Amino acid sequence: MAHTKDQKGNDPEPPYISISHKKQSQLNDALYLHSSWKDKLQLPPQTLPPGMHLSIPDSVFHASAKLHGRVSVIDVPRTCGLLSSRELEITEKWDVKGLLDVMKRGELKVEEVVTSFLKRATIIHQLTRCLTEPLFHSALQRAKELDDHFQRTGTTVGPLHGLPVSVKDTFNVKGVDSSIGIAALAFRPATENAALVDLLTFLGAVVIAKTNVPQTLGALDSCNHLFGRTLNPLDHRLTAGGSTGGEGVLISMRGSMVGFGTDIGGSIRIPAMCNGIYGFKPSAGRVPFGGQEDGQAPGKSRMALQAVAGPLARSVDDLGAVLQEIVPRAELFGEDCIPGRWESETTASQPGSEHKNFTVGILRSDGLIEPLPPIAKILDEVAHILRRTPGIDVIDLPSPPALAKCQSLAGKLMGVDDGSTMSNLLQATGEPLTPWLRGRMSLKPRKPLTVAQLAALQAQRTAVEKEMLKMWCYEPSNSNIGNGSRRRIDAVILPVAPHPVPEIDRYNAVGYTSSFVLLDYPSGVIPVRRFGESDLELGKEMVTPTIGSWDKANRELWNEKSVDRRVYLDSPLSIQVVTPKLHDYDLFRSMRIIDRAIRDHQALDLKKPTSAKL
Repeated sequence: MAHTKDQKGNDPEPPYISISHKKQSQLNDALYLHSSWKDKLQLPPQTLPPGMHLSIPDSVFHASAKLHGRVSVIDVPRTCGLLSSRELEITEKWDVKGLLDVMKRGELKVEEVVTSFLKRATIIHQLTRCLTEPLFHSALQRAKELDDHFQRTGTTVGPLHGLPVSVKDTFNVKGVDSSIGIAALAFRPATENAALVDLLTFLGAVVIAKTNVPQTLGALDSCNHLFGRTLNPLDHRLTAGGSTGGEGVLISMRGSMVGFGTDIGGSIRIPAMCNGIYGFKPSAGRVPFGGQEDGQAPGKSRMALQAVAGPLARSVDDLGAVLQEIVPRAELFGEDCIPGRWESETTASQPGSEHKNFTVGILRSDGLIEPLPPIAKILDEVAHILRRTPGIDVIDLPSPPALAKCQSLAGKLMGVDDGSTMSNLLQATGEPLTPWLRGRMSLKPRKPLTVAQLAALQAQRTAVEKEMLKMWCYEPSNSNIGNGSRRRIDAVILPVAPHPVPEIDRYNAVGYTSSFVLLDYPSGVIPVRRFGESDLELGKEMVTPTIGSWDKANRELWNEKSVDRRVYLDSPLSIQVVTPKLHDYDLFRSMRIIDRAIRDHQALDLKKPTSAKL
């Protein structure tokens, strides 16, 4: 967009700046639902961490690990004194099923539950900038309707009656913006709900807020010019992840019971890793995706790479509690959904084998980027725990050659068009790219792929999918083909990323996550423990030859000349669990088995500092 000079010959202020001011004013009005809330829930300025004293523009352009300092705000909602003991109990005592049970028995009213979470979310936002659209007024209205129904009938509206949930800013909520942090999309409220929002409402849930995302949805720090930079509550020096970063923060700080995001390159799993929580990327068609704003040409995903929607939560059981209600009903709400059951897709006895044990494959590398030492170490630890767990067999898997092709192929399929839809939105109000996107994205249109080029990419994808099927059938090297010794791998464990949670704007590679969108394998994240002193390995550098440019860039996050490794101390270390296409219940079951084994081991070994439970 061309801007003329003002009467004094000066360049005028780009329109995105005034739009941002207006949007911030709207957010603050919605945040403090009642005038009394501002007095009772506003944190004193002197108690705010340094990063929250920055203006929105400064949080985007001038944020740094050094400026923020090592600040954890994870416990502030509990210790600040702004929440009553009753409100703390409501927001901290129960998991999803427990909270649903007490409301079903009439021991807690939905209005009291929702109000407690709204107050906590208000405090959390002041510490992290995680919210975009506080839906507080409609949430309380919905809570009262649910209570009235229960009082009249003695029954709940649905299986998720009264459950406070939140959604990524991309999901449309009628009458509310889906600006995705882009000024040109602000003050253009949605005319109808996303299918998932309708389904959650049908189930009785209460959507309390929408949460922050990166500019373009294509970055790994949730940072934009409308809402600023979302900060990691565990350590403000580290990224909160993206593109579902605001959701990851809100869930980790117990501002909502379950959050819903989307994932095309890792946007559910990366924030789960960064914030020490659980994330679940389903196969396509399991959770309604339609009715979202992504700043892309309509229909693009149908011919390229298809993003999916899924939950983030504080436990595997919480993931299962919502998915068991969503998956069987998804086809009734989403035109993009398939008939589904929340049960195993795996037969009781695999062909050629009568073995009943749960079999886990350990995949240590994608063949492109060697995981840094603490990531390799956490895989070793989990493998050791599982090997000591009765009923679990562990097999070390070689890296499939086809897996190394996935990152590049996924990247090409994300960029099949000319990119003009997004660049036009940014240029319409003079929005500059955020720091992480500079050098990674151009606002100039690129040449779109031809049908023949797109067909060639999809043919390569088919070949990779076929080759990757071999990963799920293990055959010992000393066996003879056809002797019946093949074993089905139930789940594969590998890194979420080849590095720990990095500093702001330093996230490196998404191949460990984007590959499983390309393959449409359901995949989830389990936090294992915190990064400890013994993980630092100070003075010891990696000596193995670099594999390529991605691997070289990854090592910059460990090389002591380019990073102070102590920045990683106490950050979450997580693993990724993957199952075959459409085996979503089997992923949930696998995550539960693996998570339980880890927690049981930690319970028996509490004296070891590296076993600290997240």
